[in-house]
Amino acid sequence: MTHFFNTRETIVTEALDGLLLTRAPGQLARLDGYPSIKVICRADWDKSKVAVISGGGAGHEPSHAGFVGRGMLTAAVSGEIFASPSVDAVLAAIRAVTGEAGCLLIVKNYTGDRLNFGLAAERARAEGYRVEMAIVADDIAIPDNPRPRGVAGTLFVHKIAGHCAETGADLATVAAEAGAAAGASLSMGASLSSCSIPGQIFHERLAPGEGELGLGIHGEPGIERFTMASAAQLVETMLARLQKALPASGSFAVMLNNLGAVPPLEMALIARQVLQSPLASRITLVIGPAPLMTALNMNGFSISLLALNPAREAALIAPVDAPAWPGVTPRGEIVVRPMALAPPDGTLKPARPHAPTERLLRLACERLISVEAELNALDARVGDGDTGSTLATGARSVLDGFADYPLEDPAGTASAIGRALATSMGGSSGVLMSIFFTATAAALQSGLAVAPALRSGLDRVMFYGGAVPGDRTLIDALAPALAALEEGGLVAASRAARIGAECTRMMQKARAGRSSYLAAQDLAGAPDPGAMAVAAVFEAIEAL
Repeated sequence: MTHFFNTRETIVTEALDGLLLTRAPGQLARLDGYPSIKVICRADWDKSKVAVISGGGAGHEPSHAGFVGRGMLTAAVSGEIFASPSVDAVLAAIRAVTGEAGCLLIVKNYTGDRLNFGLAAERARAEGYRVEMAIVADDIAIPDNPRPRGVAGTLFVHKIAGHCAETGADLATVAAEAGAAAGASLSMGASLSSCSIPGQIFHERLAPGEGELGLGIHGEPGIERFTMASAAQLVETMLARLQKALPASGSFAVMLNNLGAVPPLEMALIARQVLQSPLASRITLVIGPAPLMTALNMNGFSISLLALNPAREAALIAPVDAPAWPGVTPRGEIVVRPMALAPPDGTLKPARPHAPTERLLRLACERLISVEAELNALDARVGDGDTGSTLATGARSVLDGFADYPLEDPAGTASAIGRALATSMGGSSGVLMSIFFTATAAALQSGLAVAPALRSGLDRVMFYGGAVPGDRTLIDALAPALAALEEGGLVAASRAARIGAECTRMMQKARAGRSSYLAAQDLAGAPDPGAMAVAAVFEAIEAL
């Protein structure tokens, strides 16, 4: 699998630089031990309050550096991709941001993180720093596991500890609140793919249509595999397992975490499944859906729950200056409002026969039907070969509607044709023709004569469709025909339409429609089929 990177050795440092370059000046800084020691910290930190430090391997972006800011983390320590940061890196972070108030280390329950953060804490204490640690072990995927992993629920702890520290709580209080929040967090993940690491050969362990339940955030295998049937079924299974570990009462915050590659469309659907489940009645706060604790490009998601009390709820909803934090919202509801009724159509008139109008329309429609094959053949050279069929379908729908048209009223007839073509023709051609006749009807209704009203309809087609004379479309025949109609009647209009249509043979470039994708040699000598259709219609009715 291909990735966007320069070298495997520099990808993490370059990504962290990218984070710094996209934040406002004065918010973040990095330590000068970079790139060997990768520590991002608050640039505005004065060490007067308890510092909150977290970190881990890269590949989980925006965790952890994306959550450094007022109200959350004071510093984040990064290792290489999926590798715990070194003891020296953690110790450098402690020294950089810890004052007399002390610091709290928030550590995910992986051996490497516990050991490196733990030894750094011991060394920092030996140097005189006050250091406490909160270990997060929120993954419930493996029943009775004595060492559950720390996954996305870690972000609950970041937010709660960061809020406590920001409000001036002492180290003991910050550590106690963080530890309690860690113990009240539960997470469960699922994925339809493993993840690939830049610079390494990717081996997908899952078969098509297969997924894993309970996999970790480093691509480690899940506790079991499943055949993907529906999102509803998968979410139901995950929530059932989470619910077994929940207390019998109380309300919860839910975090919907994208593990990296799930499209927003699908994450929104997953959110719907969660928030319309039986558990939803106990969910009062929602975080996400968003990529928060990712696993590179894993096509999966996780659901995390935090048992709430008033202090945790206040901590979660407090504002922060870390833009990667998506914010917290109360659980919403689906509000459905009635659609506004369409206003009465002033052009909708009772059916009335009118022989001259019917004859004109019939001649035009029958001509379009008779040249269906010819127009399709022309379109096969410059388009997708269906112009004749599309126009013939519209013509047949107009013929079928004569009994319902107010033929003695031009505006009503044009409006009825516009509605018929919008339904029958389909595609952009149907919409354009519907616009033409609908706008013509409005112009007629306002008192314009037929010829200027038709010009008004053409103006609307050019405005919405974007084509103008010279673009090698039907407008190259229709525009001169309507101009001639005002000055010289149907005979002049017919001649102008034919000249305009023939001129499209010599146009080397189409600027609209499917022909615009063709080279000049493919268009040479071939007239535009839409323009030829317009010429055929005017020639059919010129004797009237």
